[in-house]
Amino acid sequence: RFSLLLLNLEEYYFEQHTANHIINKGCRDERKFRGSLKICSKSIIFEPDDNIRPIIKIPLRDCISIKAPEDNEANNPFTRDTSGGISVVCNQVFLIKERNIIAPYKTVRGRTEHLFQLDVAGKLGDVVQTLHQLYRASCLDKMGDQAAMITAILQSRLARTSFDKNRFQSISETLRMECKAEMVTPLVTNPGHVCVTDANLYFQPLNGYPKPVVQITLQNVRRIYKRRHGLMPLGLEVFCTENDLCSDIYLKFYNYQDRDELYFLIATYIENHITEHTAESYMLQWQRGHISNYQYLLHLNNLADRSCNDLSQYPVFPWIIADYSSSVLDLTKPETFRDLSKPIGALNKERLDRLLTRYQEMPEPKFMYGSHYSSPGYVLFYLVRVAPEYMLCLQNGKFDHADRMFNSLAETWKNCLDGATDFKELIPEFYENDSSFLVNSLKLDLGKRQGGKMVEDVELPPWASGPDDFLQKSQEALESQYVSEHLHEWIDLVFGYKQKGSEAVAAHNVFHPLTYEGGVDLNSITDPNEKVALLTQILEFGQTPKQLFTSRHPRRIIPKLKSLSRTSSHSVSIAESPVSPNEESFEDLTEESITLAWNNIAKLKLDEQYKIHKEAITGIAVTCNGSSVFTTSQDSTLKMFSKESKTIQRSVSFSNMALSSCLILPGDTTVISSSWDNHIYFYSVAFGRQQDILMGHDDAVSKICWHDGRLYSASWDSTVKVWHCVPGETLSNKKHHFELLAELEHDVSVNTIDLNAANTILASGTKEGTISLWDVTTATVMECLNMLFCCFFLRLLFFFCTDSRHLLSAGEDCCFKVVDVQTGMLISSVTTDEPQRCFRWDGNTILSGSQSGELLIWDLLGGKIIERIKGHTGAIMSMWINEQCNSVITGGEDKQIMFWKLQY
Repeated sequence: RFSLLLLNLEEYYFEQHTANHIINKGCRDERKFRGSLKICSKSIIFEPDDNIRPIIKIPLRDCISIKAPEDNEANNPFTRDTSGGISVVCNQVFLIKERNIIAPYKTVRGRTEHLFQLDVAGKLGDVVQTLHQLYRASCLDKMGDQAAMITAILQSRLARTSFDKNRFQSISETLRMECKAEMVTPLVTNPGHVCVTDANLYFQPLNGYPKPVVQITLQNVRRIYKRRHGLMPLGLEVFCTENDLCSDIYLKFYNYQDRDELYFLIATYIENHITEHTAESYMLQWQRGHISNYQYLLHLNNLADRSCNDLSQYPVFPWIIADYSSSVLDLTKPETFRDLSKPIGALNKERLDRLLTRYQEMPEPKFMYGSHYSSPGYVLFYLVRVAPEYMLCLQNGKFDHADRMFNSLAETWKNCLDGATDFKELIPEFYENDSSFLVNSLKLDLGKRQGGKMVEDVELPPWASGPDDFLQKSQEALESQYVSEHLHEWIDLVFGYKQKGSEAVAAHNVFHPLTYEGGVDLNSITDPNEKVALLTQILEFGQTPKQLFTSRHPRRIIPKLKSLSRTSSHSVSIAESPVSPNEESFEDLTEESITLAWNNIAKLKLDEQYKIHKEAITGIAVTCNGSSVFTTSQDSTLKMFSKESKTIQRSVSFSNMALSSCLILPGDTTVISSSWDNHIYFYSVAFGRQQDILMGHDDAVSKICWHDGRLYSASWDSTVKVWHCVPGETLSNKKHHFELLAELEHDVSVNTIDLNAANTILASGTKEGTISLWDVTTATVMECLNMLFCCFFLRLLFFFCTDSRHLLSAGEDCCFKVVDVQTGMLISSVTTDEPQRCFRWDGNTILSGSQSGELLIWDLLGGKIIERIKGHTGAIMSMWINEQCNSVITGGEDKQIMFWKLQY
């Protein structure tokens, strides 16, 4: 029955001893109750084995004497003996969980004596000495002095102990790091030792509670986050699942160096942890409908330091529905929804006017709202029916007044609109599948309201037939078209550019300065009492999320005829950029040599391989002499790899978004990269710097081509644009000049483009599998080839044959299809076992990179595989082939580039 929630806030549980609680000692009705005596930093707790008996909690500050009962030194009430008994005389005691019922604590006031007899009498001296120390700390007048003394006692205990290496899972494990830390759970922390080996992360609590060792296998770790805990950068949260809400362990360190070292060790081990995802990358996934509104909000909360283990920074979700009186919830009516462009405090104009008047008259620092939209009290207000012990812990053993409980959705919403100090938002549980927080299934006695009605289940709106139906309709509202079109406005308020500064003032979104990150520097406060008081105030008041965006958040692109789902889909993959056939070669190229190469393409052998990126490689471009290889990656970097020195000579990041493709302009002086951040970047090879930016699209740029001063760019904003580009002069810092010549409209996102050999026809392919052929000279569509047939394409890539007559395409349906460009007729179709992510072909033979990482050589006419060549450990994402067709470079999901040579 014992839990850390029986402790006060900021209290530690040190040790426990098996003991008897003796009542009426020496009398005929003497009774003994066996149980466990817990020594805590601010209290003594006795947990009887008999569940009918209450747990006894004695605050140390209320003790009159702590002594051995057989001690005769009357002038010294704090003495020791070796009899095995401890007498505690106090003037107040709390009785908890009597008959094992969760209820408000019973307070017994007046002088009482409690005798505890330890099983191991030899420990009595140490126990009494510890209690004397803790008693002295509890008697100090100032909270800061109390905290400092208790911290000194704690650190002394931690220094005298270390991690028990016998707890390692294997004797072959190698120790990487050991330090002191605290395991964080809601409202409480538990001190102990952290240990990291080459295989596991361990935490050993000082008190052995709730179990001797918490062990996490590093191989199972999926994500780690650095956290701000107690306004200090000391937290680290580890996830072993893809569930964004609940972590496997949350640790708080005593200095940031230990935190950062542990983070580095785990991050190095798992390499692909989710913290490499940025708010911007999630934003683009959400914008294109790859993740739901719910998933996006969870990701943003995670990135903004919100955690279920920290009630002062619990994930925050918006009120969505404004109608709690209708019998039917109509999600097609705008008036059904709350105005997401305004904070809760600004939804009622009359209340806002009163608040603004007070704000104008207020001295600096000014704030509009006297309470926050998220705090521990608000979280437990919603969750009291499933987490009653947390509420009792937060409120010193009491539930809130019955009329202030979470009784009704309609009442709570009305109070948020009209209440003078109520501006709370919601929590994720309102949009999940567990409705238990709306039902008093534990049969808790939460009090009686003024009308005489007992507090039971939450009263639901008429349009909900029950708790599960309420959650289902709330989920539908969150994913509705209205919310999808307006959610970015709420994100601007809570996570974005309207969170602080003049934009926050204009949006009526100003809270107390102490709630913001950086609002107070605890390290600059030398008075421990002031520091404790300030920290307590901030943690109980609530904290504003970390600011993730400093500019206006874009709207979501609402897909046509597509329902939004909570199941996240994979991002649309981008085919690599084709090699320009127009660069001059240093060799005499003949038709015979190319034919010879393709006839022997099955003899490709791996020559070299290098891991140069942190994420999948999306594009490859090579200089004319073959000495330098440029690669783009989803890790947002453009890298220049030297074949001679076999080293990375350049690494540049234009933004924190993925790069999708690259190409080199004639002369090898400029590399162009396309990015998911809607931009196209020009990089000067000679001067090693970004030369220009073309902000040409409203969504990710998926592919680029170049010919004769013209740049062709495809984008997920459903357009292909043709630009006339006059290169700038690098020495004079003169920028490129861009002129938009044509904008080729499509119905959906464009994944890839390619020019024919004569550069007269441009083919564009959409994510739905439609290929359009455009006359480049007139910018008109020549043909629209519907390649769907019987499948839906998430990915489409293609290339013209050298004769410009035929187009080969591959998609998610695991088929190669050859189309006659002039007639639009499907000439050939070859089924593959798995999707092909990139390819080259000569009209008869196909060299493709597969999803599994193999290089495959296909006989197109025979419709069969000629050769399988083992390559990457993940999908082959991009491919480059030289003009002689005897040298190939591939880039994969495994972050490697591989160099292949023909060996005749």
